[in-house]
Amino acid sequence: MFTIHRSRLWQIVHFRLSDKIRGRVDTDDVVQEIYLEAEQRLRHYVDGDFPSLFLWLRLIVGQTLSKIHRTHLKTESRSVLREANSGRSGLWGNTSLCLSQRFIAHITSPSQVAVKGELIDEVRQALDGMSEMDQEVLALRHFEELTNQEVAIELGIKPKAASIRYMRALERLRGVLEMIE
Repeated sequence: MFTIHRSRLWQIVHFRLSDKIRGRVDTDDVVQEIYLEAEQRLRHYVDGDFPSLFLWLRLIVGQTLSKIHRTHLKTESRSVLREANSGRSGLWGNTSLCLSQRFIAHITSPSQVAVKGELIDEVRQALDGMSEMDQEVLALRHFEELTNQEVAIELGIKPKAASIRYMRALERLRGVLEMIE
């Protein structure tokens, strides 16, 4: 029953997993942990009033990622915070940072890699100029591959508003992203 959502769940985990712990935590292992959590909590879905199985699983993804990030980013011994600068984190982490890193993840040539950090900063500045709602709409639609209806449900807005926000966010980023390509 959960396997029909595997690719979408994997995409969410891959997008939201902090780069600071990516070397320690495998995306596939996180998805497996999500399945175990979901199986243990299936009664919550059955008894609850969730709009869809996928959105309920996405909630478990957020809670699982939050637990993993707490474990790896906040523990005293062997904390990756000692290995990297700390950043904001919440249930879904820092959307602006996730977006900026993923938008330029395709850069691989030596000359491009040299300016990758600068490009991340430029994209992040453009994203930081957007409202958190617009950043989240962009993340949900573009990287988590949620439908417009699912985005609307997740954010508690009307589907038309979700669509308009997504198009406006893409338009704001177009100039920065065209420079990258």
